[in-house]
Amino acid sequence: MPITKQKKQELVKTFQKANNDTGSPEVQIALITERINSLTGHFKHHVRDHHSRYGLIKLVSDRKRLLKYLKNTSPERYEKILEKLDLRK
Repeated sequence: MPITKQKKQELVKTFQKANNDTGSPEVQIALITERINSLTGHFKHHVRDHHSRYGLIKLVSDRKRLLKYLKNTSPERYEKILEKLDLRK
């Protein structure tokens, strides 16, 4: 279930603003989205895994908070990240 090191590096390279940028909202949102997608697939096989479902709810809440921050500070970056990650269909 955890993200592999290689996949994490790919996501960071895709969404970073500078060479050493690993903590910008875009990178964090991308990493959280990847974890949410993997957990969603996990629940197709393990329907009764309520403990992990609680973790999923926390991840969704964290992503929502980061998206709200990005929307308030930089609307153009917000729109770009939504388009790249295919969120808010």
